[in-house]
Amino acid sequence: MASLKLPEVVPSPTQDSERLRNAFQGFGTDEKAVILVLGHRNAQQRKEIKETYQQLYNESLIDRLHAELSGDFRNAVILWTYDPPERHARLAKDALKAKRKGIKHLQVLVEIACASTPNHLVAVRQAYCSLFDCSLEEDIIASVAPPIRKLLVSLVSSYRYDKVVVNVEVAKSEASKLHEAINNKQLDDDHIVWILSTRNLFQLRETFACYKNLYQNTLEQGIKNCGNGDLESLLHVVIWCIDSPEKHFAKVVRDSILGFGTDEDSLNRAIVTRAEIDLLKVRFEYANMYKSSLDDDVVGDTSGDYRNFLMTLLGKGLDGE
Repeated sequence: MASLKLPEVVPSPTQDSERLRNAFQGFGTDEKAVILVLGHRNAQQRKEIKETYQQLYNESLIDRLHAELSGDFRNAVILWTYDPPERHARLAKDALKAKRKGIKHLQVLVEIACASTPNHLVAVRQAYCSLFDCSLEEDIIASVAPPIRKLLVSLVSSYRYDKVVVNVEVAKSEASKLHEAINNKQLDDDHIVWILSTRNLFQLRETFACYKNLYQNTLEQGIKNCGNGDLESLLHVVIWCIDSPEKHFAKVVRDSILGFGTDEDSLNRAIVTRAEIDLLKVRFEYANMYKSSLDDDVVGDTSGDYRNFLMTLLGKGLDGE
């Protein structure tokens, strides 16, 4: 359930490129025009606009946006304008470059592996190789310490079957294997890693349900009982991204606006990456989890063109419309 709203009649890539070019001309930039064009086009349409803009004006649209815009607004618009695989490849690289890689950074890799389609994950890995001259797996091995390294490499290397195929007996058996590993406090056990990284999402959801029925406890609670280290925290993210990605991204939004200041990078990532997937579900889960309006909370924590752009991706109009 995407939140992105497209016009009934979509202009041609040439018309959109000309409108963007006009927005960049003269004194100052017409930010509203940038939002009205890019904020109401899907990934394929944005790709065609970028290609057409390059052909017409012999310059990169991304480079021009970087020169014309500024601050959080610029970061959000450019992130949105990237092709989705390139966007996630760049987000993964940024996460792995962080000097102190906490869960806030590493959960980006889990989102790519567990809250995306198998084909998208492959496209991200291909984009990563093309952009950075090495594989995503190589960079994880080089920059992430055990035992998290083992889990992340397995997750990003997988290609899950994406049809609804569920075997209840397998689910019961693997719930038992997960329970045994958790009881032994061996969260990097091979069974945990390969079950979470290879089974299709529907099979895993059945396994999670079997675990709860067999042991009167959720898998998440079982992991929590093992401690509160980084591996435990990352496994929580894995389970949420598999079982209910909309709840995970609702939490990402909530965490980004709680406390002193706003974590704009996390807010951008949640809204930009889910606007064409399930942002309406994220909005619903946010209200259910926090008894608050996601839209109102975003409005209250942002301002100006940046706020207008995020609200456009949330399916709302600009101020005054």
